[in-house]
Amino acid sequence: MIVFIFKRFLASLPVFAIVVSATFLFMRLAPGSPFGADRKLSADIEQRLFTRYQLDGSLMRQFTAYWANLLRGDLGDSIKYRNRTVADIIGQTFPKSALLGLGAMVVALGIGIVAGSQAALHHGSFRDHAAMALALAGICLPAFVLAPLLILLLAIQFPLFPVAGWGTPGHLVLPMACLGIPYGAYCARLMRTSMLDVLGQDYIRTARAKGLDERVVTYRHALRVAALPLVNYAGPLAANVLTGSLVIEEIFKIPGMGPFFVNAVLSRDIFLVGGCVIVYFTLLILLNLLADIATALLDRRIRLW
Repeated sequence: MIVFIFKRFLASLPVFAIVVSATFLFMRLAPGSPFGADRKLSADIEQRLFTRYQLDGSLMRQFTAYWANLLRGDLGDSIKYRNRTVADIIGQTFPKSALLGLGAMVVALGIGIVAGSQAALHHGSFRDHAAMALALAGICLPAFVLAPLLILLLAIQFPLFPVAGWGTPGHLVLPMACLGIPYGAYCARLMRTSMLDVLGQDYIRTARAKGLDERVVTYRHALRVAALPLVNYAGPLAANVLTGSLVIEEIFKIPGMGPFFVNAVLSRDIFLVGGCVIVYFTLLILLNLLADIATALLDRRIRLW
């Protein structure tokens, strides 16, 4: 296990370097000045700001200084949010984004496992067709379309949850639902197909022939194997949830990383964009690693080390 984790860590380093370097270079080579977005500055003041943030001199010099600071663990200072470091902004906003993303993944996987397995167990029945019809509707409704509909229904017409904001568990319900339902619909279709395949396997017929209770056959023998495609999908699901949360946080006015990331891109805040990219990339690597480990634990035929 340790060898596998170490190999994955080494393999991710070149990709990490390419992603971070490309982000810095694209942001730096974009036309315009990162200091002139809010108001026009004199040439002298603008030059002082370039020197202050180590953005003067040749592009190679700036690039080298940026990486030297990163290797020391310094993500730099935000250009847009003066007197605040990138580490401080991420430290204050990341827990909120992480909570939203984790909740959305729980919603997506919960819907997928329950709806998909029930549809497979009642294959060809009304319950099966109804579940797949709802799943198709969920896939066709992206989060930015679903969000206004849920706000109109559950926050305005029937005021069960707050429209937007942050601070109570109720503020999380609608954002988690908007982010998790579309992916839950896809997980349900994936789970149904996998469950139907597993239920037709010989070892399931053998278990039934031995007289095992149907619930034991279903939940102890079939469900664990049928859930493997969902576990493999957990990594890409995390990537989709992370990128989708940027829009959802903006719609529901959640003070997470999303609004800061969007504003940083628009205002060319190079260091804040780089810090957000580093956090998102690290999360993707970590979640994909956890998905691989969970797959190996569920299926003993798979060996990662």
